[in-house]
Amino acid sequence: MKSYLTILECTYCFAEYPSDELINLCIKCGKVLFPKYDLNLIKKELNPNVFSNRSSNMWRYRELMPIIKESNIVSLNEGFTPLIKSSNLGDKLGLKNLLIKDETMNPTGSFKARGLSAAISKAKELGAKSITIPSAGNAGGAMAAYGALAKLDTYVFMPKDTPLANVIETKAYGAEVQLIDGYITDAGKFSQNLVSSKGVFDVSTLKEPYRVEGKKTMGFEIAEQLNWTLPEFIIYPTGGGTGIVGIWKALHELKELGWIKDPMPKMICVQAEGCSPIVDAFLKGDDFADPFKNPSSIASGMRVPAAIGDYLVIRSLRESGGTGLKVSDEEMIKGVKYLSENEGIFAAPEGGATIAGLQKLLDRGEINENNKVLLLVTGSGFKYLDKLSPFFED
Repeated sequence: MKSYLTILECTYCFAEYPSDELINLCIKCGKVLFPKYDLNLIKKELNPNVFSNRSSNMWRYRELMPIIKESNIVSLNEGFTPLIKSSNLGDKLGLKNLLIKDETMNPTGSFKARGLSAAISKAKELGAKSITIPSAGNAGGAMAAYGALAKLDTYVFMPKDTPLANVIETKAYGAEVQLIDGYITDAGKFSQNLVSSKGVFDVSTLKEPYRVEGKKTMGFEIAEQLNWTLPEFIIYPTGGGTGIVGIWKALHELKELGWIKDPMPKMICVQAEGCSPIVDAFLKGDDFADPFKNPSSIASGMRVPAAIGDYLVIRSLRESGGTGLKVSDEEMIKGVKYLSENEGIFAAPEGGATIAGLQKLLDRGEINENNKVLLLVTGSGFKYLDKLSPFFED
């Protein structure tokens, strides 16, 4: 297995760091680090046809991933999830080219499996023995599952109102779980205390360089599954922002490699009305988001009052000509029902939020019947049974 990984680069001040050391954020400015690859060499030595005969998981793109030795890959066969042409829902909404990327099919039931597979693989490769994370849901379960497979000690800090399924599965995988009064940002403080006191490695959202590398494989898959073409719109539910940021990173890499020729899609960030710091900042023209006070939403994965990668999400929206939208919990639940009844996909509220966001763009006339639109359904509704049950009672 040949590695093309070169350095880590700060996404804000562009300081460079070696890629063979455990590191979290930029030492100079405290912002997010991204792995960089020798794309010129990849362009000379590979072409996109090389992937077609490989295993149907995200590690088929291993040359564009950060692991040096294949033996360090910690995988549960995540990725290469279905990309579905929606006929029923598309007909109902008057869209000829509606696509759905169904991330509920991942191990542990959500797109979080991708990021934690990549992050834990690299943490293992660089010698980490224990890892910690704050989580309001699916990330905790995914981290615990991959941590168990990698034989690492795992610590997860969760708000007390985290969906019950997430708490139980995280404990089942053997993680040490602590429930915290407050929000994910409060859980993050406890996680950071463990980093400071015991030297445990932090795999929080965008606070280390490698979770985004797992998430970016959604972008690779979208391109490959569409025969190296792109949709015109990608609608993504957003909490911490790693998913939308990762896809944008992937599409830039593919452009630089010359493997895609289409114009870049408009990236659409959907947040909950009860917790919309990134959308609010984008709509105000700001580069960074103020912490959102008293956040509330049924979608625990979107209830992130402050995100370290806020500027990266905003940057992707501006560069792509996209936008940010806010949707209510009621609109999310309606979206969950629409997906279930029309496409047989039981989505978490975050997935329902993409339907609500799409409806707003249709109502505004910003999407027409011929546009190729892709929705990211990021997680399974089975994780939310305790939260969703009141909305499905007879």
